This record gives sequence, C-alpha cells and structure tokens, in this order.
Amino acid sequence: MKRFPVYAGALVLALAGPMVTAAVTASAQAATVQERPRTTWLNPGQRLQAGDSVRSSNGEYVLQQQKDGNLVLYRGTKPLWNSQTGDSPGAFAAMQEDGNLVVYRGRTALWASNTGDTPGARLAVQDDGNLVIYDGKSPVWTRQSTISVLKPGFSLKANQYVRSQNGDYQFVMQEDGNLVLYKAGKPLWDTKTGGNPGASAQMQKDGNLVVYLGTRPLWNSETGKNPGARLEVQNDGNVVIYDGRTPLWSTKTGR
Repeated sequence: MKRFPVYAGALVLALAGPMVTAAVTASAQAATVQERPRTTWLNPGQRLQAGDSVRSSNGEYVLQQQKDGNLVLYRGTKPLWNSQTGDSPGAFAAMQEDGNLVVYRGRTALWASNTGDTPGARLAVQDDGNLVIYDGKSPVWTRQSTISVLKPGFSLKANQYVRSQNGDYQFVMQEDGNLVLYKAGKPLWDTKTGGNPGASAQMQKDGNLVVYLGTRPLWNSETGKNPGARLEVQNDGNVVIYDGRTPLWSTKTGR
C-alpha cells in the first residue's frame, strides 16, 4: 500500500463550525471498502476520492468525501460531523498506513485526526453513527473528540470534548451544561455551570473561553482581547489558554 505522509504541520479536529450545505449523492460508493457486521472499514492505504462514500453496514450512515472538499458524515440528509474542509474542490481523504486519517488537496493536508503514531489503525463507520479510528481493538479517535487543541472560533457542544495527546485527560462539555476536566472518570476541575442543559463552550476569536446557554454567558475565562489565543489540554493534566507561547489562563491542575 502507498503511504500518504502529512505535508502540513500538526492539525486538529474542529468540532463545530460552518454548516454543511451539500447533500449526499446516494450513488457514490467507495469500491475498495470492506464491510463487516455492524461496521464498515476504511483500511490503511485506502482513499476516498471526491464523490466517494462509505456506508455503515445497516445503511443508515454515510461518510462522504464531497466534491467541494468536505468530508461529511450523514444520517439521511442530516449532517452529523464534518472536517470543515469545504471550498477545496478535488480534495480526498486518505487512511494512512501510519494510522492518520488526512484530508488532502494535492499535497497539502487540510485536516487530520492526529493519530499518526498508530500504524495499522483503521477507520470504522459504525451502525450506531459513530466514526472511530481503532488501533486493534482500542479506539484512538472518535468524531466527538478533539485532539489536544481547541482553536479560536470553535466550540464544544453536549458530549463533545478535547482530550490530551496521551489520552489521560478529557475536557468535556456535559449534557447538563457543566464543562469538566476528567482523569479516568474522576473530575479534577469544572465551571460549575451544571443545571443548564443545552449549554456549549466557545473558544472565541478574541481569546475568551465562554460557556453559553443560548446567547447568555454562564462562565468565562476572562481572557478576551487576545485574538488568536487557543486552548490546550496538556499531557500533565493542565488545561491552558495560550496566546502564542504565553499562558493566559489555566485550570491549575498540572501534575
């Protein structure tokens, strides 16, 4: 199998962003995908070219590499997840032999799952609607998770989270509206915004991390006026907002 190296720098998955507008083309199928009970696989070395799709074994979910460059998971015509790589016609998705799922336009990487240290890993389009990259039987990425960094302008909705690169820590936007840092199921820090189902966390472009219920702010990191700042969940258990290399705020939970 041919290896498709990442040509751009480290990329992360953004969970919330522009709305997907293109519909699924039902006739587009990926001929090289192997099907298994309850799961359809995209194996190492396989690609989805523009217009190709992978359908779950129960037929309810379709992962499509759209002609506009966006990689989108649909249930019927409803988009559930996307790589936010639209406006990149001709882009394709490659499940690399190093375990990284990457969307490329030519030789430029537009998005990646950041799982390139798991050779032989493969992508599952599951009958429950989840996208999962498995290293053997161990999941190393799902469509609910962001790896390490939440970029400015993106958000976490209920049950979405940012996890550390080593997988030990998860910064979770809970269904009850609380934003919580966990290690192995143990809460280490939270925004104390529970009791607000439907709330979301926004890493704003001005550098402020805000928990909103609708348009009403419930909590914020007080780091506005720092455009371009980003949030990182570190391997030491600390969650930090950085402006460049300068820390602006943290949960003070580092080991």
